[in-house]
Order: sequence, then C-alpha cells, then structure tokens
Amino acid sequence: MTPRVATVAGAAVPVAEVDEREARLRAGPLAASLPRAGTSEGRQLRRWLTQLLVTERVVAAEAAARGLTADGAPPEDDVLPDTTARLEIGSVAAGVLADPRARALFADLTAGIDVTAAEVAGYQDRNPRRFTDTGDIADHLRGAARRRAFRIWLDARRAELVELAPGYEHPGDPRQPDNTHRH
Repeated sequence: MTPRVATVAGAAVPVAEVDEREARLRAGPLAASLPRAGTSEGRQLRRWLTQLLVTERVVAAEAAARGLTADGAPPEDDVLPDTTARLEIGSVAAGVLADPRARALFADLTAGIDVTAAEVAGYQDRNPRRFTDTGDIADHLRGAARRRAFRIWLDARRAELVELAPGYEHPGDPRQPDNTHRH
C-alpha cells in the first residue's frame, strides 16, 4: 500500500504528492524563507501543504460535480482584493482560490449572498470615514459575507470528506506535537 497523508472521499492522497509540492517550493524563489526540513516548523509546512492538497481535491470534485470550469471565473483580485481578505478566509482557502475553477465554485456557492441597506447604513455609522460611497460599503460587506460563507462551506466539506493520516493533522490542531499555539 502506498503511504498516504489523507483520503478525500475515500481516494488516497499519497505522501509523494506532499514530497513533490515541498520540493517545488524548496526549488523556488521562496526557498530561503522556508523552514528547514525535518524540524518542527518543517513538519508544520508539510501539514499545511497537506491541507492545501486535500482542499484542492475537495474543491475540484465539487466544481466538477456542478459542471463548473474556469470560464467566466471572477478574477482573483475580485475574490481576494487585499491582505485582510486573504487573512479572513485563511491561507489554505486563499491558496486554493488561485485556481480559476475554485473561483468559479466560489462565485457559484456565494451568488445569492447580499447585504441589506440596514447593514450598509450601520457600517457607515460605525465607520464614517472609511468609505464615502455606500456602493463601496455594500461591495466591501458583500465580499466579506461571501468569503465567510465560502470558508464555512469549505470547512464543512473538508470535515465531511477528508480523513488525515497520523502525522498530517492540521497545523493548528492542538493534539499534534508540533503545534506551538499555546494559551
């Protein structure tokens, strides 16, 4: 049996895929900023890469099931317009949204999400100098609501479809030995 980092809807994700993705990163322009392999931080990088790989599979399967392609996908800057948007959706979801098929899924899943005039007015009251145009406020709030909905959907689908192998737990899982987030 081929060693695996996870299964997604019963299909194995081989360790070799994480190895290959890590090797590409280590051969690229960000190599100097990456943690050394075999260290606690290096294992955390592999856990993050595992999360990215399984999320790519979840998204690809859903896009295929819905008959979605890259055609007509919104530009990445429309979905993730700034650093704040990338932080609020999370690094894995932001990484997946680099793929136009993922953005087509994002658009499909969130098409019905909108904001009310009361929400726009409330935001304007709380932040009177942030925007001068209520349309800009509505766009800002709608984008945040859509990212939140996509993130919630994605978390639920991963919980439903993904089973991680021991040693490849989520980097933030407090049960895994390399987790450094302490209270």
